[in-house]
Amino acid sequence: MTSVSPAPARPGRRPRRPSPRRIALQAARIALALFFSFPIVFMLVSSFKPDEQIFGDLDGIKAFLPVGHLSLDNYTGVFERVPAMRFLLNSLVISAITVALSIFINSLAAFALSRMRWRGKKIVLTAVIATLIVPFETFALPMVWWVNQLPWLQLEGGRLVVTEGWLDTYQVQILPFIGNALFIFLFHQYFQSIPKELDEAAVIDGASWFGIYWRIVMPLSGPAIATVAILAFLPMWNQYLWPLMVVQSEDLRPVMVGIDYFFQLNPSWGEIMAYSSMITVPVLALFVSFQRAFVNSIASSGVKG
Repeated sequence: MTSVSPAPARPGRRPRRPSPRRIALQAARIALALFFSFPIVFMLVSSFKPDEQIFGDLDGIKAFLPVGHLSLDNYTGVFERVPAMRFLLNSLVISAITVALSIFINSLAAFALSRMRWRGKKIVLTAVIATLIVPFETFALPMVWWVNQLPWLQLEGGRLVVTEGWLDTYQVQILPFIGNALFIFLFHQYFQSIPKELDEAAVIDGASWFGIYWRIVMPLSGPAIATVAILAFLPMWNQYLWPLMVVQSEDLRPVMVGIDYFFQLNPSWGEIMAYSSMITVPVLALFVSFQRAFVNSIASSGVKG
């Protein structure tokens, strides 16, 4: 028998050194990220300091370092001054319901505009996109009048009673913001990228239009759903002007309106920083956790069609 000698091992490739241009570009990115993170770091660090130390550290690097007298007094003071948990719960409920309804309603509209055949749909899509140029402030006051005229069913004495006006309710903070032209456009563009042969095959199998939407199109639209979910959540969490106009009861106010409580009588900047950290850090953590999915979904649902 002839023995087969093993092939000589190939020498390993030496790793390529990064070019000076790549190193400089990476350093610039890090410097830019640190620059934009300064306000957040200052807010977090200041939330643990008393007011005297916050103003005393403003003239140096100590303003961004957790040094000096640090405590949780500002956070306990937040809960003594405002019903912070109630505000957080209100914003969470309002944001979650708005996100769920926005995904459902806007995707239905986009499905009709992108997958179904009917006359005038291009004109309707153009009109929907044209509403993006109208700022909210231009129709905020007329919308206050309209929502105050709308009826609503309310439970009183064990029976449903029709009441007039939505002011000072949860629905006035949710329903006006469900329909969104940007979300319809994003869904429309993504639905256009899904092969329409799938619709034809489903029709042959006896599927209805809603069945095609629910069982075929939506399961394939994860990136678009992620995009709309994030873009719908952030504005609702940051709502300030609209709740200030339509909500009077403290039990219904969201977190952003709660900031006004700290500027009454004697403002405490430590408590303001603590409250701002409480309402910012959860959203920041959520965005950082889903940053890759958000970027990928923006890239995949943007320009095709």
